[in-house]
Amino acid sequence: MSANDDEDYVRREIDWVGVALKERKPYLGLCLGAQMLARHLGARVYPHEGGRAEIGYYPLQPTGDGRAFAEGLGAPWPAYVYHWHREGFDCPSCSRTLATGDDFPTQAIQCGPAAFGLQFHPEVTHAMICRWTVRGHERLSMPGAQDRYRQIEGRFMHDPAVRRWLDAFLDHWLAAGETSAEPPAAGRSAAA
Repeated sequence: MSANDDEDYVRREIDWVGVALKERKPYLGLCLGAQMLARHLGARVYPHEGGRAEIGYYPLQPTGDGRAFAEGLGAPWPAYVYHWHREGFDCPSCSRTLATGDDFPTQAIQCGPAAFGLQFHPEVTHAMICRWTVRGHERLSMPGAQDRYRQIEGRFMHDPAVRRWLDAFLDHWLAAGETSAEPPAAGRSAAA
């Protein structure tokens, strides 16, 4: 599935992203969800020019904005994160890039206080990796993809840092959503 697919349900999902943004509700797009956020905001979603995929664990580099964001979280960005994609996206002009990568430069973006797009999968579990690498085994032969053994090994090496970051990130994200969605104070209009 791609944010570039022409199916009606994909277009409706991309349009729905605007509801969360307009209402200033927390939005967290992971992988395809991040690409849909970027697409909704007018950014390009595209395959790697060399046909590469990111399937497995790859390095993540925070930007200056990303390092400042991590300080506010109290948890550093993980050095490696799990991916399962063959398309990436550009950072929309109304957003800021928090983290970058090698093959697909935009890895994490923030739009406003509570909308985030992550090209990676911090939610991945051991069972998910096992299922994806069996059901999607043909993708493991794509350029750039890691074999199943390396992915499982990566989980044991990298996921403790991902979990620490994810716990701090989710607390921050949900708190930002509560703050940004608060109604105006008594006696003030929404435009004030």
